[in-house]
Amino acid sequence: MAARVILNPYSGRWKALKRREEAEAALRQAGVDFDLVQTERPGHGIDLAEQAARQGCSPIIVAGGDGAIGEVVNGLHRARPETPLGPLGILPLGTANDLVHNLGLPLDLAASARSIAAGTTRRIDLGQANAWVFANNSAIGLEPVVTLYNIRMVRLQGVIRYLVAALRAINDQPRWNMHLVWDGGDYHGPVSLVSVGNCPLTGGLFRMAPAADPADGRLTFVLGYAPTRRKMLSLLPRTINGSFVRDPAIQQHHTTRLHISCEPATPIQLDGEIRSQALFEVVYQVLPARLDVIVPAA
Repeated sequence: MAARVILNPYSGRWKALKRREEAEAALRQAGVDFDLVQTERPGHGIDLAEQAARQGCSPIIVAGGDGAIGEVVNGLHRARPETPLGPLGILPLGTANDLVHNLGLPLDLAASARSIAAGTTRRIDLGQANAWVFANNSAIGLEPVVTLYNIRMVRLQGVIRYLVAALRAINDQPRWNMHLVWDGGDYHGPVSLVSVGNCPLTGGLFRMAPAADPADGRLTFVLGYAPTRRKMLSLLPRTINGSFVRDPAIQQHHTTRLHISCEPATPIQLDGEIRSQALFEVVYQVLPARLDVIVPAA
């Protein structure tokens, strides 16, 4: 059966729609037999990916950014929750393209299409938070507050939008009281952020879980509390290279499972998309060796 391309036209602030013909031409030039469907609403990619998986389409190709990848991975997981998923091809049409950067995939559409045609895969872990799965990153606390600001901004483009959103969220100085329990450890007290990484880079700029490895069978999470705006601002530039985890206010741990209860409720983001704006409890767990991603041949 032909490959199924799932295009999110909104990715890259509608740049994906403008580059649709370019993406299709790249696949044809590479000799990929495919049909293309386009998402029409938030969450539609989940339904389209589940349908494609059940129909036996292979590979399934995401044309979009990290949010589009997240939806497709959730659809694949819904179709086959107990077995490895994919192969998944990626045509990077997003703003940050975090997973592409983390896995060392090409940003050029022609090179991406050639990799998809060759079909070499790398098997990586997935993370799960409650009923959702994610390929790259999830977070509660400050980070999804940043995402909410990012969504509301329409004039700024690219990575600078994430940075401005972070400054606005820090100005709010949000905090939560949380109880976290993970493999061999626990914490109970004030929290500014919990970032859970399958991969290190998120937001196109920030290494929020710098020790994360998408193939080690574990999730890497960072827990931190900054009591003042000044402290938060001092940590922000160090998130770019990941050195903020060496600050006494920050903890970084590896785990296969993480249970979090919090007060007040927190928003949650997975692969850059808000899945809920108010959760009191989150259970994270790793799904080891669960996704086959098409990568350049060695």
